[in-house]
Amino acid sequence: MTAGKPLPGIFVLAASASALAFACAPADQGGEQADADGAVAEAPANPRFGVWQIETERPPPYRNIMTYEPYGDGGMRITVATTNADGETSEWGYVTMFDGEFHPVEGQENATTAVEVVDERTNRILNARNGEVYQVIVNVLSEDGNTIDNEYRRTGEDGTESVSHAVYKRIR
Repeated sequence: MTAGKPLPGIFVLAASASALAFACAPADQGGEQADADGAVAEAPANPRFGVWQIETERPPPYRNIMTYEPYGDGGMRITVATTNADGETSEWGYVTMFDGEFHPVEGQENATTAVEVVDERTNRILNARNGEVYQVIVNVLSEDGNTIDNEYRRTGEDGTESVSHAVYKRIR
């Protein structure tokens, strides 16, 4: 599977214009958008903007923090900061315009990521290394906007698929 080609059988991108506006709205609360009749309405802030910490039973000093910030006109900058069990830290991140286009991942050599909006609470994230998609993440925001559930799907070199989950809670 190569970056830029859809991954069969996982999800079909089916988002309405209103879902895209909700999922990708500018961060400020004062953004305005015109509806079909030309009336101007306030655009909601992207509910993912904020700081999220993984729920884990791993003992300190382990930490995994995701920060979602506004980027450009309707996009998002994602930064992931981790501390492993030995206290070593690392950070990586990328930007997305929610258009399915692959962008480089800063802090990970030869890595790119693409994000698509599935619906107003679900994003599909494709992670690639050296042009090959190796992981698909289904990122679902809870109805109350305070939890993100990530489902990670990986296909091994032998063709076997593994699925894991991580839950992040909003801390800011």
